Amino acid sequence: MTPDDTRPETAESAALFARALAVTPGGVNSPVRAFNAVGGTPRFVQRASGAFLYDADGREYVDLICSWGPMLLGHAHPGVQAAVQEAVSRGTSYGTPTVPEVELAEEIVVRTPVEKVRFVSSGTEATMSAIRLARGFTGRELVVKFAGCYHGHVDALLAAAGSGLATLSVPGTPGVPVASTAATLVLPYNDPAAVERAFAEHGDEIACVITEASPGNMGVVPPLPGFNKMLAETCARHGALFVSDEVMTGFRVSRSGQWGLDGAREGWTPDLVTFGKVMGGGFPAAAFGGRADVMAMLSPEGPVYQAGTLSGNPVATTAGLATLRLATEEVYAGLDRAAGLLADEVDKALTEAGVAHVVQAGGNMFSAFLLDEPPTTDSVRDFAAASAQNVARYRAFFHAMLDQGVYLPPSAFEAWFLSSAHDDAVLDRVVSALPAAARAAAAVPPVEKEAGA
Repeated sequence: MTPDDTRPETAESAALFARALAVTPGGVNSPVRAFNAVGGTPRFVQRASGAFLYDADGREYVDLICSWGPMLLGHAHPGVQAAVQEAVSRGTSYGTPTVPEVELAEEIVVRTPVEKVRFVSSGTEATMSAIRLARGFTGRELVVKFAGCYHGHVDALLAAAGSGLATLSVPGTPGVPVASTAATLVLPYNDPAAVERAFAEHGDEIACVITEASPGNMGVVPPLPGFNKMLAETCARHGALFVSDEVMTGFRVSRSGQWGLDGAREGWTPDLVTFGKVMGGGFPAAAFGGRADVMAMLSPEGPVYQAGTLSGNPVATTAGLATLRLATEEVYAGLDRAAGLLADEVDKALTEAGVAHVVQAGGNMFSAFLLDEPPTTDSVRDFAAASAQNVARYRAFFHAMLDQGVYLPPSAFEAWFLSSAHDDAVLDRVVSALPAAARAAAAVPPVEKEAGA
C-alpha cells in the first residue's frame, strides 16, 4: 500500500502517510481511516475547531464525522476545554477512586434506565464486559447478534452470518478461533420471526441478545417500530438478558440515547446497556451498566471479574461530564433540525442527478445508500439491503465532496454526524457542494451483474 494521491494540495498528508506506513500497519490506528474504501490519501488532521477540521496541508473541511460521533458540541468547545484543563492541572491519572467518575456515573443513571454503571476505556471493552457479565449471570453461553451490527472487535462478536435463519457462526476475520464464535448466533436484523425461531430452538441456552440500539455501522438502519421492545420481551420470557449497545447512539440521538426515543415511549427497559463516544467528550472512555442485581455479579461485589487500570480516568470522566451537562434539550433540538435539513438536501441533490438512493435517519444520525436501481421498498431494513449499495458511486460522491472542503465518512457503511456547531452558514457550505458530488456519483456506471444473478 502506497499513497496514490500526489496532488500538491495533499503533499504533506501524503508524506505523513508514507512515514506512517513504515511504522504502523496500513499507516493508521483504525482501519477505516486508511481510505481503503474510497481510495486516495487519508488527510492528516492537525487541529479542529467547531464544525471544522484543518489538515497538515492547511486545508479546511466541514466535518461530518465528528470523531465518529463524540463531538456532539463541536470541536474544542470552550466549556469542555476549560473543564479538561482544570482537571489536567490536578494530574492525569491516580489509580484510585475519583470524584469525577462518581459524578459522571450519577449523570448517566439519571438520564438512562441503568441503575449502576462500570467505566471502561473503549466501546469494545464495554461490549466484551457486558457479554461476560450476561453469561456469568445466566449461566448460559449462547449470544445472539445481528448481521451488520458492530460491537467492537470482540472475538465472540466478529462473526459473519451464514445461510439459514440462525447460523452458528464462523469467524469473520483471521486470528479469531472458531471456538470463539461457535457460541454466537447471527440473525438478520429487523426480523422478529427469525428471533422467535432462534429462541424456540435455543431458548434455554441463550445468555443474551445484543444489538445496536439503532444501527449505524452498516449505514444508518433504524429498528422497525417495536423491534427493540420485542427483543426485550422475548429475552424476558426465556430468561436471557437484553443488551442494548448505545456506544454510538448513547447521548448522541437524545439526552437519554436511543432508549429515550423508543424505550421510554414503548415501556421497555434493557437489562444491560453499553455506552461510549459522547460520554467521553472526545476522550477514550466508555461504560456498561444495567439492573442492580445483574451489575452486582461484577467483582469485587460478585464473582464475574472485570478490571482496568485507566477505567474512570479523571480527565476523561471530567470531559464526559462537561459534555453531558452542556448537551441541553436546545442542543438536541438544534441537531435534529440541522440533520433533518441536510438529509433532505442530500436526497434532493441525488434525485435531481438521477442517482437511485435511499437516505434514512436514526435520530440525528443519517446516511445515504447509493444504489444501481430504484429501491423496491421505502427503506433499508437489514445488512443484505445495505450491502446492495454501489460503493463506487459513493467513492465518487465522497471525493467530490472532499475536493469542495466537506469531510464525509470514508466508507459507504457509516453514519454521518453533525454537532451543535454546524450552524446555518456551515450547512450552506455543505448544501452548495452536493449537486456536483451527486453528478459525480451519477457518472459512475452500475455494477455489472453476473449472468443469472
